[in-house]
Amino acid sequence: MTPVSTPAVVAATVGCLVTGCGGGADSDGPAATETPGNRSPAAAGSSVSGPRPLARSVPVGLEIPAIGVDTPVVRLGLAPDRTVEVPPITADDPAGWYRYSPTPGRPGPSVILGHVTVGTHGDGVFRHLARLRRDDGITVRLENGTAARFAVTSVRTVAKADFPTEDVYGDTARPELRLITCGGPLEDGEYRDNVIVFAALRATAP
Repeated sequence: MTPVSTPAVVAATVGCLVTGCGGGADSDGPAATETPGNRSPAAAGSSVSGPRPLARSVPVGLEIPAIGVDTPVVRLGLAPDRTVEVPPITADDPAGWYRYSPTPGRPGPSVILGHVTVGTHGDGVFRHLARLRRDDGITVRLENGTAARFAVTSVRTVAKADFPTEDVYGDTARPELRLITCGGPLEDGEYRDNVIVFAALRATAP
């Protein structure tokens, strides 16, 4: 794939605050020590199958029927401390696409973050992410009017300290999707774990 113009190092592990889930070093969100544009040996040697990749277009909407999600998607970059931004804490609680990852439908792992809770607003958009199961459908609507349709391949709950950076951000030959939120018990005001959904492109629509 064409390398994504992303900083050489995005410092972090993954963590979450009581008010939500997003990106901050050791405390409030996903980030990577390997950038999405770096090709891993496994990805470099893998074969490509499935639908033809889509043209680059930023995501504007996300639908996950199995858990009742239909939400706009905002763009996320890097905070001043070089950690991944988090979606805003608002009543409408959008999901957020990490803009240094591939756009959905392009080869590589496109990363979308969402809150599990949003403070006084209640449940977050990804509150029920852990309920997803293999083959559940995920549709990402793109700015150019097309849609990338993914199917869940696996769902993992991992401790923040063991966040699988390579699995989430490492390059892949086919178009894939990663959805990330908080999970597990609260410990000292923070969620202990992260829930990560892995999905692969299954179809595209005009």
